[in-house]
Amino acid sequence: MELAKTATKRTNKKDSSYREQLISEYLPYVKRIVHRLAMNLPSTIDIDELLNVGVIGLIQAVDRYDPKRDNKFMTYAVFRIKGAVLSELRSRDFLSRSNRRKMRELESAYLRLEQKLGREVEDMEVAEELGVDIEQIYRTKQLSNISFISLEELGYSSKDEKEKLINFLVNNNEDALTLTRLKELKNALAKAIEELPEKERLVISLYYLDDLTMKETGEVLGITESRVSQIHSQAVIHLRAKLRKQKLLEN
Repeated sequence: MELAKTATKRTNKKDSSYREQLISEYLPYVKRIVHRLAMNLPSTIDIDELLNVGVIGLIQAVDRYDPKRDNKFMTYAVFRIKGAVLSELRSRDFLSRSNRRKMRELESAYLRLEQKLGREVEDMEVAEELGVDIEQIYRTKQLSNISFISLEELGYSSKDEKEKLINFLVNNNEDALTLTRLKELKNALAKAIEELPEKERLVISLYYLDDLTMKETGEVLGITESRVSQIHSQAVIHLRAKLRKQKLLEN
């Protein structure tokens, strides 16, 4: 992005014309992020409202971005946009403590049954293990598609702590404790991804590394979009369970 490249040359962040140009240039990212998340939300959710929240996140990114730092504006903007949308969803109870607890119970059940049976387990088997109906399993798996790992699960619960982590990630601040913690998480996650079944590993790679949508991922793999969503949910459950087992995610 040309505007992003010239950001480091700009010192006057109050240049309204430049500010409007930057916001306009990155609006497509807002739409892409919101629509990726919206695939796993109930149809009752107003996507336009989430888009408005995402735009607010983008505006905050433009206003708070420090061009003197050695980082890319796009990286900072994506953090802000996605963070704003996920915060809005949490406020609507989609990523509440109660729902996160259900996700943890689901992860534990899958891990427990797979270790016991020595194979991948079916959703119905997990439903029976937890004593819930299959629809509850599907709803909880959908939630896992919305947010892979929350900042709260990494131990950053207060507003100041979250701000500190975001600044660290995009500015590479010299914070030895945070750096060590995130390196440990990164290494564990890389190892856990390597251990996934081939199809789950491919979906994770295409969706997160190549930044394809679930529809595009399905086209590459020759499967339906809904099947990609199912595989993605299963992969996230496996990954989160492994990280939690290593005490890298908080309860």
